[in-house]
Amino acid sequence: MPELDINGIQRYIYHRFPFLLVDRVLDYEPGKFGIGIKNVTINEPFFQGHFPDHAIMPGVLMIEAIAQLAAVVLGTHINSSDIADKRVMGYFASVKNFKFKQPVVPGDQLRLKVEFTSRRGRIYAAHGLVEVIGGKIAAEGDLMFALMNHPPK
Repeated sequence: MPELDINGIQRYIYHRFPFLLVDRVLDYEPGKFGIGIKNVTINEPFFQGHFPDHAIMPGVLMIEAIAQLAAVVLGTHINSSDIADKRVMGYFASVKNFKFKQPVVPGDQLRLKVEFTSRRGRIYAAHGLVEVIGGKIAAEGDLMFALMNHPPK
């Protein structure tokens, strides 16, 4: 599939600054997998407090970035399938077995990967991976999502 820039991403998820954590989707297959980019800069609001003298991206925000990428991939699936209902969106349901392997600091560029591993009705399971480009795996683990109705925009 073609790349999604920030405008394409915002068609599928409601997140906006300062909580939009995916800058570009490089590749995806609706409902199957996605590969995205997160550019980490010192301008991120969370670096003011985490930690002022030793800036590290919070692990929970790495998980959130993967969840947002997954929501985009689910959004493309919802809009291209029999589910095609603009009132349905993928909601983050659980996180399991997430491991943090190296800190992420300002200047890092993250390659986010998500692959859906199973589906049961409106519940989707996925495996997520956060890599520092030019480096190593920063975090990985499993997530679940539920398709739910949401209020109109």
